[in-house]
Amino acid sequence: MEAHARPGERVHHTVGFEHVARELGVDLARGLTPSEADERLARYGPNALQEERPKSVFEMLLEQFKDFLVLILIASTFIAALLGELLDAGVILAIVVLNAIMGLIQERRAERALSALKKMAAPVATVFREGKVMRVPAASLVPGDVVILQAGDLVPADLRLVEAVNLKIDEAALTGESVPVEKDANVVLDLKSPLGDRVNMAYMGTTVTYGRGKGIVSATGMSTEIGKIAKLISTYEEEETPLQRKLGAFGRWLGLACLAICAIVFILGLLRGEAPFEMFMTAVSLAVAAIPEGLPAIVTVVLALGVQKMIARNAIIRRLPAVETLGCATFVCSDKTGTLTENKMMAKKVMLASGEMFEVTGTGYEPVGEFRRISQNGEATGIDAPLANEHLKLLLSIGAGCNDASLEREEKTGSYGIVGDPTEGALVVLAEKAGLSLDELRQAAPRVQEIPFDSRRKRMTTIHKIGGKYHAFVKGAPDILLSLSSHYIDDGTIRPLGDAERSYFRAILEDMAAQGMRVLGMAYRVLGDIPREPDPAEIENDLVFVGAVGMMDPIRQDVKEAVRVCQDAGIRPVMVTGDYPLTARAVARELGMIEETGRVVSGPELEDMQDHELEDIVMDVSVYARVSPEHKLRIVEALKKRGQVVAMTGDGVNDAPALRKADIGVAMGITGTDVAKGASDMVLTDDNFASIIAAIEQGRTIFENIRKFIIYLLSCNIGELLIFLIAILAGLPRPLVPVQILMINLVTDGLPALALGVDPAEPGIMKMPPRDPREGILTGPIIARLVMIGVLIAIATLLPFYLALEAGLPLLRARTMAFATMGFAELWRAFGSRSERRFVWNISPLSNPQLVVAIGISALLILASITVGGIAEIFQMSPLTGVEWEEIFLISLLPLAGVELTKVPLRRATR
Repeated sequence: MEAHARPGERVHHTVGFEHVARELGVDLARGLTPSEADERLARYGPNALQEERPKSVFEMLLEQFKDFLVLILIASTFIAALLGELLDAGVILAIVVLNAIMGLIQERRAERALSALKKMAAPVATVFREGKVMRVPAASLVPGDVVILQAGDLVPADLRLVEAVNLKIDEAALTGESVPVEKDANVVLDLKSPLGDRVNMAYMGTTVTYGRGKGIVSATGMSTEIGKIAKLISTYEEEETPLQRKLGAFGRWLGLACLAICAIVFILGLLRGEAPFEMFMTAVSLAVAAIPEGLPAIVTVVLALGVQKMIARNAIIRRLPAVETLGCATFVCSDKTGTLTENKMMAKKVMLASGEMFEVTGTGYEPVGEFRRISQNGEATGIDAPLANEHLKLLLSIGAGCNDASLEREEKTGSYGIVGDPTEGALVVLAEKAGLSLDELRQAAPRVQEIPFDSRRKRMTTIHKIGGKYHAFVKGAPDILLSLSSHYIDDGTIRPLGDAERSYFRAILEDMAAQGMRVLGMAYRVLGDIPREPDPAEIENDLVFVGAVGMMDPIRQDVKEAVRVCQDAGIRPVMVTGDYPLTARAVARELGMIEETGRVVSGPELEDMQDHELEDIVMDVSVYARVSPEHKLRIVEALKKRGQVVAMTGDGVNDAPALRKADIGVAMGITGTDVAKGASDMVLTDDNFASIIAAIEQGRTIFENIRKFIIYLLSCNIGELLIFLIAILAGLPRPLVPVQILMINLVTDGLPALALGVDPAEPGIMKMPPRDPREGILTGPIIARLVMIGVLIAIATLLPFYLALEAGLPLLRARTMAFATMGFAELWRAFGSRSERRFVWNISPLSNPQLVVAIGISALLILASITVGGIAEIFQMSPLTGVEWEEIFLISLLPLAGVELTKVPLRRATR
């Protein structure tokens, strides 16, 4: 090995621990010396995760001004100021600053994933140095250090285990597996063994739940498995959301079109002999007319309001544009443990050796549930007193007695939790559901000796004194218990256990395992006396087989319905888990994610696939099992290469890279690690997968609403452009001055547009397929509709302007009539802009009260700008007569009538 190679890059699970000790130059009997530890610390660096320099507030503020449309608004501000139009300049600048501040506030709420990863590292570690056990800061650990592990410890670095005495480690946050992993220091594994199968290793950030152990530090800092995840997160470059890409392209198109039109108008005017300054002012008016000044701010406000709605529906958005991205999601890739399931082992079925079968109800660790006897035809009937069944009571006593876990209740919240191994905890809860108190059991059958669980024996035995006799309670792998049993109990009668009975029981147990359950067998033996040192070979034979318990991590409430709604909405839910294929298949089948013969792709299979091979199958696979963080990332990348919009849900450290790479990462707020939250775009506060459906519905609604108000705003801008073009070509004076156009664009249009942004969802929005992310905001039919409405607005505005001039009225009066007609035309048209297909009289105004209020305020502001002396002077208006107001009211209805007529062919097309 080269002098400065990182040890963490070696595959230490493929060699014996003696080989690792030689390679790392450590004497296991003494450990490293302080001088050796110092030298290695200087060579390898501290056992800590590197953090990227966070963006400063100034850098985040500058990012808010990158949008092309915002840059055009800034340019407009400078031009207006140079021309002396200080009011116009001030208004536009205020909009730009408001938009930037709102964007900055949302950005500042983002957590940092790498900082959360760093917090997962243990602050101190117990090591063996120079023949002495000592406590040192975890950051000072170096490759070759010998670390001592005990129950409750957080593993401080990646370790090649040297010793594992009944050692179990909870690796759920890293691999997604809900059951603590039994460790074995003596095995040597294959190179391609998945992370979750490396039983001779312990990984940084995982937790020791049982037993004790010792290991050699094989990797520290960024070379650990958590470090690799940190690298994946830090090297990922944040991509624009579909909405950002569309608005960016739209802004560039609009800006260039605006500049081109202004240039053409300026040149045409000069060719007609108009004064250059007058034509320059006309071009500036055109620029103000063409740009929807309020659009960036309205988009930001609508997204922010969408965020508030999502909070009410248990979802917190960390990146504003990600709200809309959910609306075009085509795949939802979800971890299983803690996301689709509760991450709480529960006993679901009980099999008695008498042939009786029970199913057990309940939620989480709460000791409340019902025992239901399952008949031969599959019907389940509740039983009132489970403990009245002596056979069932015996099985429950063995499960709870041969057990080191305990059930505790949190005083403040009233919720229940398990102290100890979750599998053993499930047996304690099962007994409590039947009314068998753990305290009473321990008094009636005190434990006098035990033979701890051993991964080779795959069983645990405790010896209890019951009524003057000693009973050995044994629990473990059912197949092994059947081979160690000579008899079985059948309704109180002890019967010989032959090959036929063993085959019968094994068939039932295999069926339970095929349903995704973890099955534990129960047996006992009455002892004449007990030796001082219990010998498994003497005690664990000639057993009486009692039955078995099937446990599983139950599916979350509402998740099955959420999966169905996903599928109805054209979204494919995909399970991506570190758990075993059999368990993954069983859960997926119960959720309706996979058919009986559906394919489950495992981690080793993914390892053997080239990227192009994965891309070939990725559209057809709904379940991936035994996968690593790198596999999850590859799956997301493959889907994105196939043009899919991917949402990734998860709660563990292992989900973080894929959460960052996905179009939208969704983390669990309660069970989710800080790492997952930091890497995500959205956090579900109730940890309910079903909440993502509400978020997707909201995302779809937001996009439709953004499209509504963009059409609403742009059609007005097109109308304004046409007004100026027609006026120039007809030799008429400017119908509107820049300050009047700003008033229409920001107030008359702005407030109703904002209200359109919070319109309720259209009926059946979750029955429609996902929107194509490549589809622009403006499609061909929409552009045609925009032009038609723009023409109607131009006609409605120019008509009273032309008639007033023909009647010899002053230009100021004619412009006031044009302004009032256009303003009220926009207000009426807002009611018709709420739906592309439903007529305005079929939509209750009260279903969007914000729109009614916005139109009322806008109408009052129009009237004030015309009738209130000081304000009318600023906006260059003059009072109007009653007859003129009647004329304005009638003509202003023309665009609304046109909008409603465009809905007729659309309604026919959808029938």
